[in-house]
Amino acid sequence: MAAPLVSVLLPIYNAGPYLAAALASILRQDYDRLEIIATDDGSTDNSLKILENFRKSDNRISIVSRENRGLIATLNEGLAVARGDLVARMDADDIAYPWRLSRQVALFNRRPDLALCGAGVDFLLGNRIVKGLPDPALQENILGILSMFFTIFMHPTVVFNRNAIKDGDLYYDESYTHAEDFDLFRRLTDRYPAAMIPENLIAYRIHGDSVTNRHKREMRRTHLKIVAETLEREGLAPNARDLRDIGDAASMDTVRRAADWMLALKERISGLPAETRPSYEAGTLNLFYFLYQLIGDEMQPLLTHEFLTRTANWDRIRRRERYALRAGAYAPRFSLVSMSATRQVDALSRYLQSVPAAAVLPSLGSS
Repeated sequence: MAAPLVSVLLPIYNAGPYLAAALASILRQDYDRLEIIATDDGSTDNSLKILENFRKSDNRISIVSRENRGLIATLNEGLAVARGDLVARMDADDIAYPWRLSRQVALFNRRPDLALCGAGVDFLLGNRIVKGLPDPALQENILGILSMFFTIFMHPTVVFNRNAIKDGDLYYDESYTHAEDFDLFRRLTDRYPAAMIPENLIAYRIHGDSVTNRHKREMRRTHLKIVAETLEREGLAPNARDLRDIGDAASMDTVRRAADWMLALKERISGLPAETRPSYEAGTLNLFYFLYQLIGDEMQPLLTHEFLTRTANWDRIRRRERYALRAGAYAPRFSLVSMSATRQVDALSRYLQSVPAAAVLPSLGSS
């Protein structure tokens, strides 16, 4: 696999403001043996025109344009026509650094047994870049176990090795809309080796119209459904209804039941073998933060206070968040004001840690 063909799956839906930069970043990779399968999923903006302009100057682009069928159908159609030994994901609003694909191809050359790999990301907020920090859990624990609890890779960083994956295993399941990547990664890492490249290879764009922002509630429900059914299968959570229910609605009842469920899970994990226990513990901690964020977004401090108290996890959150939330039990209005101030401090901190995007990203121009 010295110089494998890389098929880049680029699903597109009304990505006009960002598409030119995303596409140019792939075309200007320092690894050029690739094909780009660009599927316009029924866009109503100028996305198709942008694609056609790019194709005039680069025949590595193939365009499929049809009515809207959704992301999962688009990805599965792309997998069906991709000719490459390696298949890379790319989103139409992100930017790949020029060395992204060469780094990932090099990894598969060193480890041809790998089925998939992901990488780190930087975050693109408007015209500024915030450097993404590596997650030690992904380097120190077993990926197949972590993938039971959360989406271990950012979807647009992933490359699949079709030489290592059996026919029929590489597909996205329509049953897991808006968390299809979580489901696929947990299925593949249960059967095949995977790796995380500890380098940021993508500038991941944060904006209000992203799929993540538009479908956050449904994504969270599906996420919890996947965790629940996986842990039930593993015998770690015989009845995970309490976890599913909080995905439907956060109330005092569902928060208490989810907290008690987390405590029971922690107790079961404490009895696992020493070689796997740390990975399960890391996965459980990630699930705690997922629920903490879900409950916090309801903007009802009493619920968050109850969750932290019942799970005895006050020490797991930042000190300034503790100050804001401890008041939630007796002064919810004051707690909301404090939480708002905390978010403003976080926003200022992100800005101070960021740099102008032009200082990091290559000049990609437009078409």
